[in-house]
Amino acid sequence: MKHKLSILFVVLAIALASVSPAYAGRGNGPVGVIYVTSQGLYYETFATADPLPMKGRFQKLVVVNGQPQTEFGPGDPGYLGGRWWIDTNGNDVMDEGDHFFLCPLLGPGRAAP
Repeated sequence: MKHKLSILFVVLAIALASVSPAYAGRGNGPVGVIYVTSQGLYYETFATADPLPMKGRFQKLVVVNGQPQTEFGPGDPGYLGGRWWIDTNGNDVMDEGDHFFLCPLLGPGRAAP
């Protein structure tokens, strides 16, 4: 199980590291893409703080078929401004064994990655 979660984290890191020339140079690193399931849209993103301490509220981010995704995005009541957690220890509970970071979603969203 731990090996599977390590692979999941690597896939997420690679997906977030895919650089988009239109946004190159923004923030502290490369630009990635996150899919918002409630909107059916893809959003550009970049890491601004990684890692963060486990203080405050975080929104769960998962990888499905190599694509990072979440339920809520900009304009949705459940969107927390890009404060994400990844369940790296596989217990489906937000706790000290997980990864926490800040990656805001940049609008407008688009229909394709």
